[in-house]
Amino acid sequence: MTGENVCIQIRITGIVQGVGFRPFVLKLAKALSINGFVNNVDSSVIIVGEGNKFHIDEFCKRLKTDTPKNSWIKEFIVKEHDIFGYKGFIIIESSTQGERNTYISPDVSVCSDCREEFFNSSGKRYLYPFINCTNCGPRFTIIEGTPYDRDKTTMKKFTMCPSCFREYNDIDDRRYHAQPISCPQCGPTVKLYDSTGKSVNGVDVFSFCSNKISQGKILAVKGIGGYHLACDALNDEAVSRLRKRKIRDEKPFAVMVKDYETALRYCHISPFEKELLQSKEAPIVLLKLRENVILPRTIAPGNPFLGVMLPYTPIHLGLINAIDSEMLVMTSGNKSSEPICYMDKEAISNLKDIADYFLIHDRDIYIRTDDSVTREVLGREYIVRRSRGYVPLPIYIDLEGKSLPRILACGGELKNTFCITKGDVFYISHHIGDLENLETNKSFEEGIEHFKRILDTDFDIAVCDLHPEYLSTKYAAGLHKKLHFVQHHHAHIASCMGENNLSDDVIGVAFDGTGYGEDGNIWGGEFFIGGYRGFKRAAHLEYIKMPGGDMAVKEPWRMAISYILSSRKINYDSNECDKGININGHVFLKDVDYRALRTIEFMMERDINCPLTSSMGRLFDAVSAILGIRYKISYEGQAAIELEQMALGSAWDNVEPYGFSMDFKNNEYIISTKELINDIISSVIDGEQLERISLRFHETIAQVVLQCCGKLREESCLDKVALSGGVFQNITLLTRCIKLLSDNGFQVFFHEKVPSNDGGISLGQALMAAMADIE
Repeated sequence: MTGENVCIQIRITGIVQGVGFRPFVLKLAKALSINGFVNNVDSSVIIVGEGNKFHIDEFCKRLKTDTPKNSWIKEFIVKEHDIFGYKGFIIIESSTQGERNTYISPDVSVCSDCREEFFNSSGKRYLYPFINCTNCGPRFTIIEGTPYDRDKTTMKKFTMCPSCFREYNDIDDRRYHAQPISCPQCGPTVKLYDSTGKSVNGVDVFSFCSNKISQGKILAVKGIGGYHLACDALNDEAVSRLRKRKIRDEKPFAVMVKDYETALRYCHISPFEKELLQSKEAPIVLLKLRENVILPRTIAPGNPFLGVMLPYTPIHLGLINAIDSEMLVMTSGNKSSEPICYMDKEAISNLKDIADYFLIHDRDIYIRTDDSVTREVLGREYIVRRSRGYVPLPIYIDLEGKSLPRILACGGELKNTFCITKGDVFYISHHIGDLENLETNKSFEEGIEHFKRILDTDFDIAVCDLHPEYLSTKYAAGLHKKLHFVQHHHAHIASCMGENNLSDDVIGVAFDGTGYGEDGNIWGGEFFIGGYRGFKRAAHLEYIKMPGGDMAVKEPWRMAISYILSSRKINYDSNECDKGININGHVFLKDVDYRALRTIEFMMERDINCPLTSSMGRLFDAVSAILGIRYKISYEGQAAIELEQMALGSAWDNVEPYGFSMDFKNNEYIISTKELINDIISSVIDGEQLERISLRFHETIAQVVLQCCGKLREESCLDKVALSGGVFQNITLLTRCIKLLSDNGFQVFFHEKVPSNDGGISLGQALMAAMADIE
């Protein structure tokens, strides 16, 4: 191939350091006869390449398409450069010219090369629990500071042996500049302890663990971001024992299986779900169980989905390949409501009443990080919990060249994350959890300080929720920075807009359980018109009393009686039962004491501890209880989840929605559910199948969304709809809304990169504060 010689300079920013990018550039340049050099400058890679124009064009193309798997390119800028007459292509020393915008790789699941080497009995790293290379292993969880060098990680206490040192400095080796590199001669080691903290010595670790798991014992296993509690998933007694000890009644456990083929025997797996399962992020993937699969009910009681992950660390590989069973329960190593344990002494102290044995190692975890949870929706990823494997990858949102102020957005109370801005990107934290106790709040504050350190930044603006009692709100207020308050559901819609790169106004639909409203009531069934610079509440569910406040969340029967009493009169003279209420010969809420029901009526009549709510989540709870599916919950969203499960697998053909009405009052639409509740009661009395009633209810809510958005389009001329909030984790409702809206000419946007639940609102808070400050 002939052509003129040209010379270019390329600046690439993103995750391009510590991932084998310079060796990749060197090999590609040599293959294409390109001369010049590559080096790291600040947080970028600078390449000067000289050669045939055809080869240069191919070079630029493949720099984008063939990059190392752990790299992430944010910017790729090409400029003409004077021809110098370079001979050959080299890597030159790194340099610093200005402020670093540090991009750090997330932790990466064990790669195929290391997996093969792990099982190679003739190799020096045979069954070595800490095998890694440039393409895999710990990153985020071991970093203490930047730049990302070994002396700024928890590997600094391990001095490389001569063999590892040679690999580390060999540009042709896949461990070139792999900071966690080690081997049995120089690296971390594993140890075993019993529940009293006594060391178990003189045993083969994986064989010992296999034996104990076969006996039904529970292990606490230190992984890459914290501890798991593990037991044989096919041993019903072991799983039941774990539930009892952890005080986790019914919330589903995640499982780890040996390989994809094992997962396929138990679950339906689409090609896209297979990609998620085998991806370098290695999240927990929610998969549909196969029909007639026999698994202990105690793994995921009554749930047709199973959270499945593959082994993503060498310790997991060694453990699951040593056991006789092909599946382990792998649940977070923590007490109920507390953050995951990650320090060894803390783990033994906190988990000694749960775990029989502890599999520990001496590579310290610097920042605790839970497993991520995700699923497929309409051929796209729909993330439920964004943490290990995804964090600290930034979210880039096109702000048309505008520079972001330095912001800390503190998120909400449940499923907390925070968000920090730097330059023109948004860094959403790992999953912190529910800020309901001292330990989780401490984890929240430690996480903020860690992000400030590794990003080499601070902030000038703090952003928080409107709720005055949220710990995150109090933290933000105590920083004595410029303070922005962002309403909960506004943040939901802004986060959906942000990840979809929307800049114009939208119709926003925010459905969730709880959010402090601008009028002091509890919102959650909301329609908005607006964008980053502000939203107008355009419609919402009619307010209804929430008897007992937060107790109504834990006991959905309270919402059921509230909706029933708000929709019809009850003739108590006809009630001849000690439990439940008799409506036209059918007993509703049959497991609830009659006196408790009358007490709730008394509270409602006198407005005793009965805050008003427009929450869609509470409506789902009420219907679940009316149908007798769930009166009390043991984990968040359980009643609504089980209501959706009733509708799964049903066809939408000839599904008749229930009635509802919309009235325009005080410049907003009020959606009344009285007719809906009465129709559902009639369906139950008439003996209609619960599966059909659930499907009709879901169709009704989807029709509410369609008709309300239709009215708002007529008034605003907007046709873009953003769907957000925890209720839209209901895939039956989400997909039905998307279809109805799309079929009626709307452009529909939903989440993919950040959760629709409260784990995503920190991004929305940051966006709204940024736009307010920019303007």
